[in-house]
Amino acid sequence: MTDTGTAPNLRELNKRRTREAISHAATRLFIERGFDRTTIAEVAAAAGVAKMTVTNHFPRKEDLFFDLHEEIVDRLPHAVAQRAPGESALAALRRDCLAGLDRRDPRLGFSGPDFARTIAESPALGARLRELNEQSEAALAEALAEAVHPAPDGPRDVDFESRVAAALLAAVDRAVLSEVFRRTLAGEEQGAIADAVRPSAARAFDRLEGALGSYAVREG
Repeated sequence: MTDTGTAPNLRELNKRRTREAISHAATRLFIERGFDRTTIAEVAAAAGVAKMTVTNHFPRKEDLFFDLHEEIVDRLPHAVAQRAPGESALAALRRDCLAGLDRRDPRLGFSGPDFARTIAESPALGARLRELNEQSEAALAEALAEAVHPAPDGPRDVDFESRVAAALLAAVDRAVLSEVFRRTLAGEEQGAIADAVRPSAARAFDRLEGALGSYAVREG
């Protein structure tokens, strides 16, 4: 008799293990050989799975490397959705960014010099990272629009003001990632990078306070 209560969990566990094995094998090969010189077939062989298994888990080759792509896109809108009562979107994003720097969050570029160098040497990975940043900004604009103009009947069009606010707020995030990335390539240690970037990030958010300090404040 099959235990239907545990079988789905075991299937999900096996899927997660397979995905992690593929991602780890891909990252190792990309760092050793370069992203553009490594094929999907080589990743599959290194992970001990079929090529179709790789593409089922990762339809895009770039996302074998950016295996946190969904978390990258969701981080900013999630921070807005989780803001505390009386907290503005700006304050929530400021808090999230500074906390990410304190814990060396990979989504802010803390990934090690080999990882950063692989991105720098691949136009395809650079383009994918820019695309992820654009998707994150768009998702943030949607979250801001919903926060300011909730739509009880489902999704609504994102208004101009929300798009502008998202562009300003996401710009700080991108600047932080870019600076972390630059300093990583220069060989700085993660602790020193965080210590150097944190005050600049805080000042950048402070400069937006006059424009967005009272925007999208969550009701108590």
